[in-house]
Amino acid sequence: MKILVKTAVLMCCAIAPALMGHRLAAASEFVGVRQIAAPSRERGSDLAVTVWYPSEAGGKAVTLGENVFFEGTPAMRDAKVSQGEYPLILLSHGAGLGGTPEAMSWIATPLARAGFIVAAPAHPGNGGAYRSARETVKLWLRPADISATLDAIGKLPLFKHRIVAGRVGALGLSMGGTTALALAGARIDPVRLAGYCDTEDLNASFCGWLRQSGVDLHAVDMKLAGRDNADKRIRFVMTIDPAPVDVMQPKSFSTIAIPVEIVNLGQPGQIPATALASGIARAIPKGTYSTIADASHYSMFGQCKPGAAEFAAAEDIGDPICSDGTGDSRAEIHRQLVDMAIQAFDQALKTSD
Repeated sequence: MKILVKTAVLMCCAIAPALMGHRLAAASEFVGVRQIAAPSRERGSDLAVTVWYPSEAGGKAVTLGENVFFEGTPAMRDAKVSQGEYPLILLSHGAGLGGTPEAMSWIATPLARAGFIVAAPAHPGNGGAYRSARETVKLWLRPADISATLDAIGKLPLFKHRIVAGRVGALGLSMGGTTALALAGARIDPVRLAGYCDTEDLNASFCGWLRQSGVDLHAVDMKLAGRDNADKRIRFVMTIDPAPVDVMQPKSFSTIAIPVEIVNLGQPGQIPATALASGIARAIPKGTYSTIADASHYSMFGQCKPGAAEFAAAEDIGDPICSDGTGDSRAEIHRQLVDMAIQAFDQALKTSD
């Protein structure tokens, strides 16, 4: 087995694929955004799904993902979908401050501009005003949210004739990265998950929140945690700093049949163990791995507003949400990640078989 290791610089050098010009539409100058509902048997209710897409001019100008800490990203609400067919990227967000689809607009919007439809469900309880520690730890429910989104968007008249059949990928950031790996075929290890917070060595911030919320992982019902959540309709997965990746069953990575691109953020030797995925990429038969050394896990958040770091400290937010690595600005890191994602999904979903 051979793993391809690439630097961020090499990853950002676009390789022009043999595009299926007779089927796929070109990139768009405009990006539209809509909210749809995805029925979920697992959750017992509809999921709120944000969809970004290549659009025509028009719609209502909105800014997504903006809050007291982070800048937002512009899009056009309810603009008309551009003519043509586009591959679909299913996006899984993280937890906490990054725990909403809109928080991922900085990467979803340029992907839509590059000629993809991007759909992201809000994983219930994982972020926003109704964030719940007890719901967030149920990692095994998240992949079904993505599959339910795929079921729903393919039935909507607005999108079903705009999505190229069989051209579906998944992108996950942080906790969404483990979700994407589960969709590819990796499985959670219930024993590892139950013991995740036995010490604070793996994730002091997350485990502290669980304790403050009265959640004991050993008391959580995990009878479904180790189930197979693979969705065979997904043909490519990209994950950025998947965490907690160390609660997955190590042997399950060797069973993944589709290509998987993994990106870690940080200097080698300084990437948190709970997100370090170089060994996992080696275990996946079609796995590739790269790093952005001058980034940090928090580089996946939006660009911080002036004074955001100080405000976060005053609000007793323990994580350095505005801290990147030792070099590039967050805007530059976002540019690199966007370029890497566009190249990866172009190669995986727009090239001829």
